[in-house]
Amino acid sequence: MCYDCLRRFSCSCGGRLVAQASVIEVTDEIRNGRGRLAVTVVLGHAIKHIYNSGLRSVLLTAIKDDTGITAAQYGLLSTSGQVTSGATTMVAGYLGDRFANRSGIMLMVSLGMMGISYFLLGIAPNYWLMLAAMLLVGIGPSLYHSPAIASLSRKFPDKRSYAISWHGTGGSVGEFVGPILTGALISGTYLVAFEWRDALQISAGPALLFALLIYLMMRGIPTASVETESLRDYFSKLFALLRRRGMQMLVITTALRSMGQGAMMAFLPVYLREDQGISFVVIGLFLSSIQFVGIFAQPLMGYLADRLGHKAVLVPATAALGLLMIALKFAPTDDPLSFNLVLLEIAVPGILFGIIALAMGAFLYALHAIYIGAAMDVAEGEAQSTVVSLIYGASLLGAFSPFIAGVIVDFGSNSDAFVYGGIAVLLAAALLALTRLPRVMRG
Repeated sequence: MCYDCLRRFSCSCGGRLVAQASVIEVTDEIRNGRGRLAVTVVLGHAIKHIYNSGLRSVLLTAIKDDTGITAAQYGLLSTSGQVTSGATTMVAGYLGDRFANRSGIMLMVSLGMMGISYFLLGIAPNYWLMLAAMLLVGIGPSLYHSPAIASLSRKFPDKRSYAISWHGTGGSVGEFVGPILTGALISGTYLVAFEWRDALQISAGPALLFALLIYLMMRGIPTASVETESLRDYFSKLFALLRRRGMQMLVITTALRSMGQGAMMAFLPVYLREDQGISFVVIGLFLSSIQFVGIFAQPLMGYLADRLGHKAVLVPATAALGLLMIALKFAPTDDPLSFNLVLLEIAVPGILFGIIALAMGAFLYALHAIYIGAAMDVAEGEAQSTVVSLIYGASLLGAFSPFIAGVIVDFGSNSDAFVYGGIAVLLAAALLALTRLPRVMRG
């Protein structure tokens, strides 16, 4: 296969850099099984995010509401999961390259560990054991992305950003379903109201079943040959990638965006619960509606990135996200919008607040897929799991952001976390604007 990379050379006229693109060749071996691979990866990603979004959007807020912990303690709970998630992602990158032909096993282990860790969080009797359980919660999901996205990248070299964006769309579907399902589960919508502990404990069963299903679906799909032969080779490639200026800037800007987004998403449900008095089921519906926009935005942004270049999409979209997050702080909430949905009374803090939140949904998760696609092009198709782990591992640099936001909130208000998050995202956009990224043209 011939990767569509940019061959750069210096021209005699002023020494300007000129780009020349080669033609992508997709062999029958690459095409074989890639449709089933895409369906499997997207399904597994949706399941993973049903669990993740249910925990972040509803269950952690319910834990804070029930236990009376401070905003800083609540932020530390969110931070602990992100720390282990970022660290584990780097290991997953090595495993994804070293065992490229065993991606199905890695995806099964990822979903299985997620179910077990949620069960342990549900039975934790005090805050410190909850904190320990949250460290485990960060491990399972982080094992998923590197082998999943790298498998898609190998099978779809001609539509890389588009394929990765469909992986992100699966995540958006999960982010849409998770808060609704979890909010209804602990609010008594299903005839019986479960406590947050019950919801966490019973979630282990479905996670283990889906882990087995994903493994069975991945069997028999032809995979690429192993790229990385040893741990030393892996770290050699890792540091070689980090010596590239474009990769350095993508890691830094990803970390800043992760800081801002993590703080905002941690305290948005708390703001809705404590400042606006909204029930858990309505919080779930509200946050799910935000993700609904992302379901359609991700493939569109991936398509545009493949044709216009990643930077042309990343800079304005990242800047828009930062501005929207800050605008959320100042959106009026004194005129709430209420309406009936089946048997539920839905209340939105304000029309403008709702519009801003929905607009954010177009960028929250769609952007991450474009960052990964840009990093793949900087790496020129090399060590694909390693590239994915670098971008996801960059979130480790912003892992303490929810805790920092919690300290800010303890001295101010819940909505101050939106301003803090927005400033971090705007800084990422400014740095991206100053970064030179390769422009790879795809048909």
